[in-house]
Amino acid sequence: MAVLAQLRVEHYGYTLKKALSNRGMDIEEGTLYPLLRRLEDQGLLVSEWREEGNRNKRFYRLSPDGRAVLKALLAEWQQINLAVARVTGGSRSVA
Repeated sequence: MAVLAQLRVEHYGYTLKKALSNRGMDIEEGTLYPLLRRLEDQGLLVSEWREEGNRNKRFYRLSPDGRAVLKALLAEWQQINLAVARVTGGSRSVA
């Protein structure tokens, strides 16, 4: 879900990894790149190779199906958060 959410804006692998890390979600390259390939194989991402700074880089972004899946995942995540808040008494600290 975090990768899909971050790819609402186009990124190549390194900038995606850095953006996730800056938001507190460190992900290893050995995990990220296979995940990107799987998400693209599932039709949730589209990618394109472009030259930038004399290097070829693969840029990723959400596909229309990816946007729909992200929307559904975010709605489910909100419901889970609400349920957990109700079960735990909201924002009250645990004694």
